[in-house]
Amino acid sequence: MEFIADFHIHSKYSRATSRNMDIQHIAEWAKLKGVSLMGTGDWTHHLWLEELKHNLEDLGNGLFKYQGIYFILTTEVSSIYSKKGRTYRIHNIIFSPSFKTTDRINERLGRLGNLTSDGRPILGLDAAELSRIVFDIDENCMIVPAHCWTPWFSLFGSMSGFDKIEDCFEEQTSKIFALETGLSSDPEMNWRLSALDELTLISNSDSHSPQKIGREANVFNCELDYKTIQEVLKTKDKKRFLYTIEFFPQEGKYHYDGHRLCGIRWHPKETKEYNARCPKCAKPVTVGVVNRIEKLADRPESFKPENPIPFKRLIPLDEIIAEAKGVGKGSVAVERDYHSCIAKFGTEFEILLRASEEDLLKGLPLKVAQGVLRVREGKVNIKPGFDGEYGTISIFEEEEKKKNSKQ
Repeated sequence: MEFIADFHIHSKYSRATSRNMDIQHIAEWAKLKGVSLMGTGDWTHHLWLEELKHNLEDLGNGLFKYQGIYFILTTEVSSIYSKKGRTYRIHNIIFSPSFKTTDRINERLGRLGNLTSDGRPILGLDAAELSRIVFDIDENCMIVPAHCWTPWFSLFGSMSGFDKIEDCFEEQTSKIFALETGLSSDPEMNWRLSALDELTLISNSDSHSPQKIGREANVFNCELDYKTIQEVLKTKDKKRFLYTIEFFPQEGKYHYDGHRLCGIRWHPKETKEYNARCPKCAKPVTVGVVNRIEKLADRPESFKPENPIPFKRLIPLDEIIAEAKGVGKGSVAVERDYHSCIAKFGTEFEILLRASEEDLLKGLPLKVAQGVLRVREGKVNIKPGFDGEYGTISIFEEEEKKKNSKQ
């Protein structure tokens, strides 16, 4: 069966996360979006784990169910540690096939750090050692480096990461077979590194609020069970892993270099001209994903490997509606129109991915339908994100926006 999966989210027990990130709201919004399989997030946190055990129906195949939505046990762990005289900050997603395994991992990690302080715990644990502990407990677990290009907290991050995956995971490297690209990069950018050719690239929302579920996701055509999904990811099976759903990477918070406090947003060429220092305050700028990939890449831009898993770039429906109406996406008018559109088409992804042009023009307000079609064609203008600030997307020209706001 074909289904959409979002493996990486956070619960209400993580910092800077909506209080509505509970099982009920996660399931409700997954249905609205059209996501069939959700990661649970945060199973290292004892209170969230209790809620998961109480609410989820164990299907006996490594997956769980709640009100028609499937769940897979995932959590994110932050490793902050020193190695060979340098400090590294690496985030990894751990997939577990059972509550029995999560309990054993929690018991072991709980001896090494405080798992109760945050849904995404911070441990002074080498990523290689974390992997060894997890795989020794259960070889059916999966570990996926999270948002692998984010400057401050990732495998390849410019400010705190490694240049090679082998340097991070050492003898555990052969057991790492997937990477999460993150909001600020997409598969095309990652294709520039031949060292990543054997790895499967996945995309997830890393959502901290229900409305952002599915902003990046994965589309499969296989059985809904843990071992099948594991096999598909491990073998990079293009027949069963159909494509990923991506942000326009320029919209990610760390696409370009820059210094947010001084309003400096730079392409890597400008960063080089200024020797990576802010001209206003003389502090080092945060080096973003484009620059970092350029440094490590051994292939030119637009390189495409043989038979890659494809991807589609999308913009969330509420952002399209907001621009079509000329108002903020948090407005009551956008919320009203969003639910009206979903009522007609069933899910957000039905609108963004599948509905025909004819049906969109019949069933949606004209400007919204035009916005969806333009996004599908990649006809957007974007100011890239930098130093923790999201990029801004423009679908309509200024004159069109003025007309939209008057309608």
